[in-house]
Amino acid sequence: MWKKTACCMALVLLPWSAFAQSPVETDGDKYKVVMENTQVRVLEYKDLPGEKTHEHRHPAFVLYAVSAFKRKILLPDGKVLMREFKAGDVMYSPEQVHIGENVGTTPTHVIMVELKTSVQP
Repeated sequence: MWKKTACCMALVLLPWSAFAQSPVETDGDKYKVVMENTQVRVLEYKDLPGEKTHEHRHPAFVLYAVSAFKRKILLPDGKVLMREFKAGDVMYSPEQVHIGENVGTTPTHVIMVELKTSVQP
């Protein structure tokens, strides 16, 4: 009995972000798997101005901006990040749960390489 209670308590105490799904599951209309192996998953992402994603999780990733765009990123703790990219910009991000919104006037088009193994600096 105590094991069942402890298990239920653990689930209640976990932040909801721990249950966030893959972006391919939450927003399959925007994310396309280009390539996947045991080391990485390469995603292509496209959206239009005003479009928003559902909450989802990315492992550590590298993003390459195919085109210029502007996004608002909402983190589970309520923090808002504004991101603006020019075509050709590249950025690294540690693991992250977020909701993204295209707040610019141009479509978003990126290639993301999600890392499946730990990266040592």
